[in-house]
Amino acid sequence: MRAVVQRVRKAKVEVSNRHVADIQNGLLVYLGIHKSDGAQDVEYIVEKIAGLRVFDDAEGKMNLDLPQINGEILLISQFTLYGDCRKGRRPSFSEAAPPEMAKMIYESVISGCQSKGIRVKTGMFRETMQVHSVNDGPVTLLLDSAKIL
Repeated sequence: MRAVVQRVRKAKVEVSNRHVADIQNGLLVYLGIHKSDGAQDVEYIVEKIAGLRVFDDAEGKMNLDLPQINGEILLISQFTLYGDCRKGRRPSFSEAAPPEMAKMIYESVISGCQSKGIRVKTGMFRETMQVHSVNDGPVTLLLDSAKIL
Protein backbone atom coordinates (compact mmCIF):
# COMPACT_ATOMS: atom_id res chain seq x y z
CA MET A 1 0.00 0.00 0.00
CA ARG A 2 1.25 3.43 -0.86
CA ALA A 3 0.21 6.75 0.57
CA VAL A 4 1.23 10.22 -0.50
CA VAL A 5 0.66 12.36 2.58
CA GLN A 6 0.55 16.14 2.39
CA ARG A 7 0.24 18.52 5.31
CA VAL A 8 -2.45 21.01 4.33
CA ARG A 9 -4.08 24.13 5.66
CA LYS A 10 -7.20 23.13 3.78
CA ALA A 11 -8.29 20.70 1.10
CA LYS A 12 -11.49 19.85 -0.70
CA VAL A 13 -12.72 17.37 -3.24
CA GLU A 14 -15.38 17.79 -5.91
CA VAL A 15 -17.03 15.38 -8.32
CA SER A 16 -18.72 16.80 -11.43
CA ASN A 17 -18.40 20.31 -9.97
CA ARG A 18 -20.27 19.19 -6.84
CA HIS A 19 -18.70 19.64 -3.41
CA VAL A 20 -18.07 16.26 -1.76
CA ALA A 21 -15.86 16.95 1.28
CA ASP A 22 -13.40 19.41 2.77
CA ILE A 23 -11.02 19.68 5.70
CA GLN A 24 -9.10 22.37 7.51
CA ASN A 25 -5.66 21.86 9.03
CA GLY A 26 -4.72 18.25 8.56
CA LEU A 27 -3.52 15.70 6.06
CA LEU A 28 -4.50 15.13 2.46
CA VAL A 29 -3.78 11.46 1.81
CA TYR A 30 -3.74 9.83 -1.62
CA LEU A 31 -3.98 6.07 -1.08
CA GLY A 32 -2.97 3.38 -3.58
CA ILE A 33 -3.76 -0.26 -2.88
CA HIS A 34 -1.61 -3.09 -4.21
CA LYS A 35 -3.14 -6.37 -5.33
CA SER A 36 -1.33 -8.22 -2.52
CA ASP A 37 -2.26 -5.83 0.32
CA GLY A 38 -3.94 -7.13 3.44
CA ALA A 39 -4.55 -6.45 7.12
CA GLN A 40 -0.86 -5.93 7.94
CA ASP A 41 -0.60 -3.21 5.29
CA VAL A 42 -3.72 -1.49 6.61
CA GLU A 43 -2.35 -1.53 10.16
CA TYR A 44 1.02 -0.15 9.03
CA ILE A 45 -0.48 2.71 7.01
CA VAL A 46 -3.02 3.65 9.69
CA GLU A 47 -0.34 3.70 12.42
CA LYS A 48 2.02 5.76 10.29
CA ILE A 49 -0.58 8.31 9.20
CA ALA A 50 -1.98 8.74 12.72
CA GLY A 51 1.47 9.01 14.28
CA LEU A 52 3.34 11.20 11.81
CA ARG A 53 4.84 14.09 13.76
CA VAL A 54 4.65 16.69 11.00
CA PHE A 55 2.83 19.56 12.73
CA ASP A 56 4.62 22.40 14.45
CA ASP A 57 4.82 22.61 18.23
CA ALA A 58 5.04 25.89 20.17
CA GLU A 59 8.72 26.20 19.20
CA GLY A 60 8.08 25.75 15.47
CA LYS A 61 9.48 22.21 15.32
CA MET A 62 7.65 19.40 13.50
CA ASN A 63 6.84 17.50 16.66
CA LEU A 64 3.06 17.03 16.85
CA ASP A 65 0.87 14.38 15.27
CA LEU A 66 -2.65 14.63 13.87
CA PRO A 67 -4.55 13.79 17.08
CA GLN A 68 -2.49 16.35 19.04
CA ILE A 69 -3.60 19.19 16.77
CA ASN A 70 -7.17 17.88 16.43
CA GLY A 71 -6.56 17.65 12.69
CA GLU A 72 -8.54 15.91 9.97
CA ILE A 73 -7.77 13.62 7.06
CA LEU A 74 -9.07 13.92 3.53
CA LEU A 75 -8.51 10.42 2.14
CA ILE A 76 -8.55 9.97 -1.63
CA SER A 77 -8.32 6.57 -3.30
CA GLN A 78 -5.76 6.72 -6.11
CA PHE A 79 -4.92 3.52 -7.97
CA THR A 80 -2.48 5.47 -10.17
CA LEU A 81 0.06 5.32 -7.33
CA TYR A 82 0.74 1.84 -8.70
CA GLY A 83 1.26 3.05 -12.24
CA ASP A 84 4.40 1.48 -13.70
CA CYS A 85 6.02 3.81 -16.23
CA ARG A 86 9.23 1.86 -16.84
CA LYS A 87 8.20 0.56 -20.26
CA GLY A 88 6.71 2.64 -23.01
CA ARG A 89 4.74 5.82 -22.52
CA ARG A 90 1.46 4.48 -21.18
CA PRO A 91 1.50 3.44 -17.51
CA SER A 92 0.60 -0.11 -16.60
CA PHE A 93 -1.68 -0.52 -13.59
CA SER A 94 -1.40 -4.30 -13.33
CA GLU A 95 -0.06 -4.11 -9.75
CA ALA A 96 -3.05 -2.12 -8.45
CA ALA A 97 -5.74 -4.02 -6.58
CA PRO A 98 -8.96 -4.78 -8.44
CA PRO A 99 -11.76 -2.32 -7.55
CA GLU A 100 -13.77 -4.60 -5.25
CA MET A 101 -10.72 -5.52 -3.19
CA ALA A 102 -9.39 -1.96 -3.20
CA LYS A 103 -12.68 -0.56 -1.92
CA MET A 104 -12.77 -3.02 0.97
CA ILE A 105 -9.19 -2.17 2.00
CA TYR A 106 -9.79 1.57 1.49
CA GLU A 107 -12.75 1.34 3.87
CA SER A 108 -10.57 -0.54 6.37
CA VAL A 109 -8.07 2.33 6.34
CA ILE A 110 -10.92 4.81 6.93
CA SER A 111 -12.19 2.74 9.88
CA GLY A 112 -8.69 2.33 11.26
CA CYS A 113 -8.05 6.08 11.26
CA GLN A 114 -11.45 6.74 12.81
CA SER A 115 -10.71 4.21 15.55
CA LYS A 116 -7.76 6.45 16.49
CA GLY A 117 -10.20 9.32 17.05
CA ILE A 118 -9.34 11.07 13.79
CA ARG A 119 -12.04 12.70 11.68
CA VAL A 120 -11.81 11.27 8.18
CA LYS A 121 -13.48 12.69 5.12
CA THR A 122 -13.24 11.04 1.73
CA GLY A 123 -13.57 11.44 -1.97
CA MET A 124 -15.81 9.16 -3.99
CA PHE A 125 -14.38 5.77 -4.81
CA ARG A 126 -13.95 5.07 -8.58
CA GLU A 127 -15.02 8.57 -9.56
CA THR A 128 -13.11 11.25 -11.40
CA MET A 129 -12.41 13.89 -8.76
CA GLN A 130 -11.05 17.39 -8.62
CA VAL A 131 -8.90 17.81 -5.52
CA HIS A 132 -7.96 21.28 -4.33
CA SER A 133 -5.45 21.90 -1.57
CA VAL A 134 -3.34 24.52 0.12
CA ASN A 135 -0.16 22.72 1.12
CA ASP A 136 1.44 23.79 4.36
CA GLY A 137 5.23 23.91 4.25
CA PRO A 138 5.05 22.19 1.83
CA VAL A 139 5.37 18.87 3.64
CA THR A 140 4.86 15.81 1.44
CA LEU A 141 5.80 12.26 2.43
CA LEU A 142 5.60 8.91 0.72
CA LEU A 143 4.62 5.86 2.79
CA ASP A 144 4.92 2.35 1.40
CA SER A 145 3.92 -0.72 3.38
CA ALA A 146 6.12 -2.88 1.15
CA LYS A 147 9.12 -1.21 2.80
CA ILE A 148 8.33 -2.51 6.27
CA LEU A 149 11.60 -3.55 7.90
